[in-house]
Amino acid sequence: SSDADLKLATTTKLMVLHEQGVPLRPTFLAMSLCSIFHVARTFLLMPRTHIPYPLPQSYTYGVNCGKANTYNVEQIERMRETTVTLSQDSRGKDDSTRVDEAKLQKTQEERSFRSCVRSRFFLWHLLWLSIMQLRHYLFIGTLNSTLSRLARNDPSLVSRYTNAFAMTQLCGVLCAPWNGLILDRHKGKPQSLGETEQDADLRSSCLSLFLTSLQCLLFSVCASIPILPLQYLTFILQVLNRSFLYGGNAAFISIAFPSSHFGKLYGLVMSLSAILSLLQYPLFALIKGPLHGDPFHVDIALTLLTLVVFIHPLHIFIHSRRRAQSRKNKADDSDSSEAEAKL
Repeated sequence: SSDADLKLATTTKLMVLHEQGVPLRPTFLAMSLCSIFHVARTFLLMPRTHIPYPLPQSYTYGVNCGKANTYNVEQIERMRETTVTLSQDSRGKDDSTRVDEAKLQKTQEERSFRSCVRSRFFLWHLLWLSIMQLRHYLFIGTLNSTLSRLARNDPSLVSRYTNAFAMTQLCGVLCAPWNGLILDRHKGKPQSLGETEQDADLRSSCLSLFLTSLQCLLFSVCASIPILPLQYLTFILQVLNRSFLYGGNAAFISIAFPSSHFGKLYGLVMSLSAILSLLQYPLFALIKGPLHGDPFHVDIALTLLTLVVFIHPLHIFIHSRRRAQSRKNKADDSDSSEAEAKL
């Protein structure tokens, strides 16, 4: 999330430099030269094959200046398979059968990728992310024209607010850890009877999802009010909500779905939300055309649409309450059975 905020700050500063007469060509050439570092990092830092799981002791990857252990992933996996086979042979046929049954049961319990995509969790989460992301994109796309209109085309005043927006984007790295503290507030506390770690994490994510939705609603309301000094508060709410949005997105996917599908689900939800974000271009055309550059009516419509994102945390809350009630009923039935057995 902080990387996205830094990207916005860089884009805003480039826009200001262009307005002050700096040509675009040398600017983009300088940025291209800086990108060489990222291309080199891709080949030097990341491993050539996939990262083994679980990680071997002292596992490292990338370029190391000092001494480090190097690993061949295929060799490690072959050694693990050999170790498992030998251990099964030494335990005997019965133990081997029990291990196979346990593996089969674990495979059956593992949710498939298709079932994850078709679940209500994924669909509501996709809608939650897409609506808020669309709201942010439209705000950024109309920021310069909105500031010019509210400042009555005063270049110095527009530049001041543009610089304020760019500076607030750099504060995203300070806001992102707050969401992590909210998500991990239950860590170290005793869990309820029969509650799994995933249930506890999912229950804890309700507050994070709700606060993110509330931030987006407040941000959208402030952005819709045509008062120039109020835009300082809009900038703060925007960077705070953006930090919560993308950090909470990755956290929820890791909590609600199996870790084996995290990469696929994360890439899919980001791709689909990006496709839905293309709706910003018809909205831009609507603002520039029939609305004559005034995004007020579109802002009001998106503010009302933002109310839909509250369904996602409400759905998670209801699901967690039902799970807790189910565990309580099972515990009561178990106590009743034990009492009857004693009688």
